[in-house]
Amino acid sequence: MEITEVRVSLRENEGKRLKAYATVTFDNSFVVRNIKVVEGNSGLFVAMPAKKIKQFCSHCGKKVDMGSRHCNHCGVQLPAVASNDYHDTRQNAHQDLAHPINQQFRDYLHSKVLDAYHTEKEASQSQPRRVPVAGESDEGT
Repeated sequence: MEITEVRVSLRENEGKRLKAYATVTFDNSFVVRNIKVVEGNSGLFVAMPAKKIKQFCSHCGKKVDMGSRHCNHCGVQLPAVASNDYHDTRQNAHQDLAHPINQQFRDYLHSKVLDAYHTEKEASQSQPRRVPVAGESDEGT
């Protein structure tokens, strides 16, 4: 499988860990959106798109985020997570929607996304941002 396109959307929040979102196209046939470029403790890494895992409220039966203290629907307090399970619950509260199955493809995806991120970041830094003057429209520029 070949990565045929990587589009990167930079996030300019100074001091934040999320640096960019990427959209990756595989074999000109399949797209994965919301891949994140994140600043970790040991440098940049690629995080795959994920969803929060839900649990059912024992009172009303509606779905609420795993690890929530109260139900968003009925307000009842949910059972507390045991302290020894708290770390596991926090780690497992998200489930990847798509992810590489082997380390070789994970490394390939990681390098392609980070290369595109660095290219986009360099391009954005080399082009000065133009701030419109009050009363000026963008249509004529």
